[in-house]
Amino acid sequence: MRVPRVFQNIPLSIGAVLELAPESANYLLRVLRLRPGASLILFNGEGGEYQAVLEETGRRTATARVVDFAPTEAESPLAITLVQGISRGERMDFTVQKAVELGVTRIVPVIAERTVVNLKGERRERRREHWQAVAVSACEQCGRNRVPMVDEPIDLRAWLEREVDGLRLMLDPGASDGFSALVASRSLTLLIGPEGGFSEQEIALAAERGYRGLRLGPRVLRTETAGIVALAALQLRFGDLG
Repeated sequence: MRVPRVFQNIPLSIGAVLELAPESANYLLRVLRLRPGASLILFNGEGGEYQAVLEETGRRTATARVVDFAPTEAESPLAITLVQGISRGERMDFTVQKAVELGVTRIVPVIAERTVVNLKGERRERRREHWQAVAVSACEQCGRNRVPMVDEPIDLRAWLEREVDGLRLMLDPGASDGFSALVASRSLTLLIGPEGGFSEQEIALAAERGYRGLRLGPRVLRTETAGIVALAALQLRFGDLG
C-alpha cells in the first residue's frame, strides 16, 4: 500500500507529536482504515516532507509522531501562473486538480463576459476555499510539497490591468502561431477562456496588454481540455516532462 501523504498547515519538526486536522483524521481512519503504527508522510507547504507514524486514534481524532525529514521536491523549473476563465461545477474542479498535477505555481480564476457561473459576495470566497482544498488534495496525490495558491475570483478586465512578469500567453483558436513558435522562458502567465471562450473585445484587450495569442491545433477544445493540453505542452517544451 502506498504511504498516505497528508497536508498539515502547521509547523512540523522531527520529534513533534501533533494532532492531525479533523478532515485528515477522518480520511485516514474512516476511508483508509489505518491503525496506530501506520506510516504517513506529512508536509506543510514550506518545502520537503516529513515521515511520521500514526499514534493514538479516537473516533474522530488522531495524533502522529514525526520521525524524519526528507528535502524532497517535485516542483517544475517553469513558473506558470494559470489565469483560468471559470467554468461550471466539476469542470473547474477538474481544471484546478490537473493544473496542480502539471506543476502550476498559481491559479487565478477570472470572470469573463461569457462566464456562466454567478459568483457574488461571500460565494466568491467560498468557491476560492473549495478550489484551494482541491489544490491541496492534488498535491497530496501527486507528490508536490508546495501548494499552489488559488486567488479569489477576479474580473478579467481587472486582472489585465495588473503588471505581470515573464511571458504572457493567451489561448486563441484564431491565432496563427502555435506553441512551437515560443522561445524558452522560465516564468509565464497563461490565459485560458471560460466555456464560451473570450469575446473579440477581450482578446483585443489582452493583446494590448502584451498577451500573445496561441492556438493548440485545428480543433476547438473545451476549456478544461485546453488547459491540460497547454500546460503539458509547456512543461514538455520548457519544463520537466519528458
